[in-house]
Amino acid sequence: MKDVKILVPVDNSDTARRTISMILAQKHHFPDTLTLVYVINMEKLTYRMIPDFQVDMIREHARKSGEILLKSYADILSRSGITAEMRLEFGSPREKICQIANEEGFQMVIIGRHGGSEVGDVLFGSVANYVFHHVKCPVMLF
Repeated sequence: MKDVKILVPVDNSDTARRTISMILAQKHHFPDTLTLVYVINMEKLTYRMIPDFQVDMIREHARKSGEILLKSYADILSRSGITAEMRLEFGSPREKICQIANEEGFQMVIIGRHGGSEVGDVLFGSVANYVFHHVKCPVMLF
């Protein structure tokens, strides 16, 4: 499994931190390089009545925060000997993660599942549930 191309979507949640911890605990099962992706959902950050210049400011702030978040996870992995390639994207997290995994030849996605209920996932969906059903490669859920 050392030459498998793995995508690890992250955000600023306890679930993402637990996912990284589980990867570290099982690092001998994973390749030396993982790709971390953080997707900024601009629709959640903007409102219809905000002027364009403020939307640009929000976007820039979100980009900087996303870079800091990715770097913090990359540093954690690096201390354990795992190299992290960092990807910062804008769009719908569920759609962007699937697009990257499907179009760029990833062989596995490792994603954390938030503490929602199975019924809630079915009715309202979750990023992990959506990814699980829409990528072509295996998905490991934590």
